[in-house]
Amino acid sequence: MEKLTSSEVQEKLSSVPNWRLTDEKWIERKYRFHDYLKGVDFVLLVANLSEQVNHHPFISIDYKVVTVRISSWHARGLTVLDFDLARKYDEYYLQIKS
Repeated sequence: MEKLTSSEVQEKLSSVPNWRLTDEKWIERKYRFHDYLKGVDFVLLVANLSEQVNHHPFISIDYKVVTVRISSWHARGLTVLDFDLARKYDEYYLQIKS
């Protein structure tokens, strides 16, 4: 998968609200939950999908806040897959949060 250009990254960012660009090569989002175990359930969904597609984000759990950071190591930056996964993670969040 090819690394996106800066303008492509900016365009793709508009399709994933609440995600932000960090260090020019990562996108990051913080997800807030009403209780700790909902966040853990979310992380399990993210981890299972990431394992299926062999594309693993950095995940941290800070009580009721889960932070996800993603980039493509082989491309040395962001790719279409990163943004596709961000959208899917957002779908999981909406399912778990309700």
